[in-house]
Amino acid sequence: MSDLAREVTAALRHSILPSVIARGATLRVVAAEDGVVTVEADGSPGAVLPILGRIEAQIRAAVPGVTAVRLAAAETAAPFPGTEDPARAAQRILDAEVNPAIAAHRGHVMVDSADGGWIRLRLEGGCQGCSLAEVTVRQGIEPLLRARLPGMTGVADVTDHEAGTEPFFSPEKR
Repeated sequence: MSDLAREVTAALRHSILPSVIARGATLRVVAAEDGVVTVEADGSPGAVLPILGRIEAQIRAAVPGVTAVRLAAAETAAPFPGTEDPARAAQRILDAEVNPAIAAHRGHVMVDSADGGWIRLRLEGGCQGCSLAEVTVRQGIEPLLRARLPGMTGVADVTDHEAGTEPFFSPEKR
């Protein structure tokens, strides 16, 4: 491991990793040369995407030699084996196992798209703008879809939460 990789690993461990773990993922340095650091997300890589800019800023502040941070997803099986369309398969699972439960909160979840191993979700109704939406996605929906869709890389929430007009739990209730 290079000196740069060791410095970045130390920075991850001390200031960044706890918040990434709280979101359902882990990060590790897989390469570091010429100021460019590549980190690999495992667990819930979709949890890292929304905060990747902050992660890069914290790494660059802690380790001045870093000029860029790249994200590589952990290796998985071939994306979505089988014949069923991945978006349709994910929506079928959501309709059967998730939407009935979150309907009590006036919520609904739809598959926006599915490709390259990623399922992109759009939360609607009481889930749009809800302060617990991230918990619902990372601790409820993503583990369920992972168990049912072998080869899935991750789940990304593409909801415009700022546009939510009636969140079940408002951000103030956090």
